[in-house]
Amino acid sequence: MQNRTSTALMRSAAIAGNILFVLWMTFNALKEGFSGTIYEKISYAGLICLLALNSYLVLGGGRQEQTIK
Repeated sequence: MQNRTSTALMRSAAIAGNILFVLWMTFNALKEGFSGTIYEKISYAGLICLLALNSYLVLGGGRQEQTIK
C-alpha cells in the first residue's frame, strides 16, 4: 500500500512539474513577445514536445505496470 501511494505521489509530482515548467516557459515567451532566433523557437517547441511525451509515458506507465502483475 505504501509503495502504491508513493508511486502515485511521484507521478503526480512529475506531471505537475511538467505543467508548471511549460506554463513558466510560456509566460516568459509571452513577456518577450515570442521574439527569438529560429533555434530558440525550435528548442522551445522540442522541449514542449518532450515534456508532453514525458507526461504521457508517466500516465501510461502506471496502466501498463498494473496489467503485468
